Amino acid sequence: MPMQVLINLFIATLWMFLQDEWSVLSFFSGYLVGIFVLFLMRRFFPHNFYISTFINIIKLFIVFIHELFTSSIQVVKQVMRPKLNITPGIFTMDTDLEGELEITLLALLICLTPGSVVVEVSTDSRKFYIHGMDIPTSSDSLMKSKDRFEKSIKRVTRK
Repeated sequence: MPMQVLINLFIATLWMFLQDEWSVLSFFSGYLVGIFVLFLMRRFFPHNFYISTFINIIKLFIVFIHELFTSSIQVVKQVMRPKLNITPGIFTMDTDLEGELEITLLALLICLTPGSVVVEVSTDSRKFYIHGMDIPTSSDSLMKSKDRFEKSIKRVTRK
C-alpha cells in the first residue's frame, strides 16, 4: 500500500511538471489522474487499492465515534441518577482477531469508550479481561460494539 501512495505522488508530480504552470491545482488534478491509473492497475498490486483501505479507516473512525457517544450517554445516565445503582466488576470477552496490531487496536478502542477498561489480555491473545462500570448493561453493550469493532478492524488490516 505505501508503494501505491508513492506511485500516485510520482504521477501527480510528473503531471504537474508537464503542465504549463506549476500550481497546487495541477498537482491535485495529477493526483486524481494517478488515482485513476492506479485503479486500473489495481490487480497487479499484492495489496488492496489504497483508497479502499483509507475509506475503511474512515468507517472504523465513524464506528468508534458512534460507540463513544452511545457509551457516554449510558455513563451519563448512570451518573445523573439520584442514587448510584451500579455493579462494577470484571468480565471476560473472547475475540477472534489475530496479530498484535489488531489486538492492540481493539484494546485501545475498548479503553477509549467510557465505562470500560481492558485490564489484561490473555497470553494467547484470545481473551480480554475488562472492568465494566455496570456489569449487566456494560457487558451487553460492549459485546455489541465488539462485533462492530472487529468487523471494521478486519476490513482495515486484512486483504
